[in-house]
Amino acid sequence: MALICETVTGTTTDALRAARDRAQRADMVELRLDGVTDLDVAAALQGRTRPVVVTCRAAWEGGAFSGSETERMAVLNQAAQLGAEFVDVEWRANRSALRLGERTRLVLSHHDHAGLPGDLADRARAMRAEAGTGVIKIAVTTATFADCRRLRDAVGAGGDQVVIGMGHAGTLTRVCPWIYGSQWTYCGTAAPGQLTYTELTELYQVRRTGPHTRVYGIVGAPLAHSASPAMHNAAFVAAGIDAVYVPVETSDASEFLEGAREFGFAGASVTAPIKTQWASRGVRLDAASTKIGAINTLALNPQGEWEGYNFDVEGFVAPLVRRGLQLTGQRVVVLGAGGAARATVWALSRQGAQVEICARRIEAATRLAAEFGASAVTWPPRPGWDVLVNATPVGTWPAVERSPLSRESVRGRLVYDLVYNPPTTTLMNLDRSTCMPSPL
Repeated sequence: MALICETVTGTTTDALRAARDRAQRADMVELRLDGVTDLDVAAALQGRTRPVVVTCRAAWEGGAFSGSETERMAVLNQAAQLGAEFVDVEWRANRSALRLGERTRLVLSHHDHAGLPGDLADRARAMRAEAGTGVIKIAVTTATFADCRRLRDAVGAGGDQVVIGMGHAGTLTRVCPWIYGSQWTYCGTAAPGQLTYTELTELYQVRRTGPHTRVYGIVGAPLAHSASPAMHNAAFVAAGIDAVYVPVETSDASEFLEGAREFGFAGASVTAPIKTQWASRGVRLDAASTKIGAINTLALNPQGEWEGYNFDVEGFVAPLVRRGLQLTGQRVVVLGAGGAARATVWALSRQGAQVEICARRIEAATRLAAEFGASAVTWPPRPGWDVLVNATPVGTWPAVERSPLSRESVRGRLVYDLVYNPPTTTLMNLDRSTCMPSPL
């Protein structure tokens, strides 16, 4: 099980010490001395109750220390003389003046905020050779799921190391540190994509997961609005299932499939914009998914084959049934022509509704309408519907002020918004009659 190291910062020594002392739940604390205006190294270390990683990050590697290298090395040497458990020094730094002694281990670090360098494997080998008995830390910016895969392949698992993908796409590297052979994972707010201690331990259950844990995820883009990780991880805990559910932000089904097996994924939820991409990638679709032409769930069967399912239909219809709504012969307008719209139109057609598909791209609406025996109409739809279904992502957090339709266009009996974050959308607030949120 990987340890948790909480990064703390402060503009004064007293503020840094206070932040250090608040980090009582972490196994280790990273003291960021860069940015402290009245730096007192002895005071920063005195009275600590956790092992510390002392870092004085240079400005040229994304830190806040703007003094000379002589001054910086003097700070780090003082921390070592005072017994700091770890001292973090950049691989690119001139370390000839560094004197760590026997009580302090080196963390030899390398950060690349521009992306994932093509020669990262060579850099990792060089760092291992120079770190000796220390720990190497490699933190690079990951923009895609494929970057997370390339990062693992480049660094490998050759000893004591910490491997981090910075940015939202690198969440996997932080919540599944065992995949990268990381000795610890960082929490805090000091780096792009860094999670809080509570998120690591309560949302992603880092304290109880490891190489034995099954990995699931939500696949699509964007994902920052998604409540799925919170819901699924809570369900795993409640059911006593050893599993973790992580966001995998990608717009390419092939990108997920290529990395999923290597990372040990057992299944995934699928959301926009890739609900329709899977059959052409060799995924076996069940009968409903084949008819709909879109999935929302992936599972790896015992034979090691990916299977696709669509449970959107049941989720969409259930609230209508609970309300006792009879859709036969009713005029139902569906906004959008993507994966969510496909399941919605198919479900409504089976219920006998007179379905009109309205999308800003009329050609997309026309193709979908031809598949399911519906009608395609121009944007915006003619008012006076029985039910209006928003199957677009417009209005999703963080752009909660947006609506797919203007106030003047929202006139009908019922508005049903598939956007679930926020629970009450701007479109619903525009509706002067009855509104119904997504069943999620």
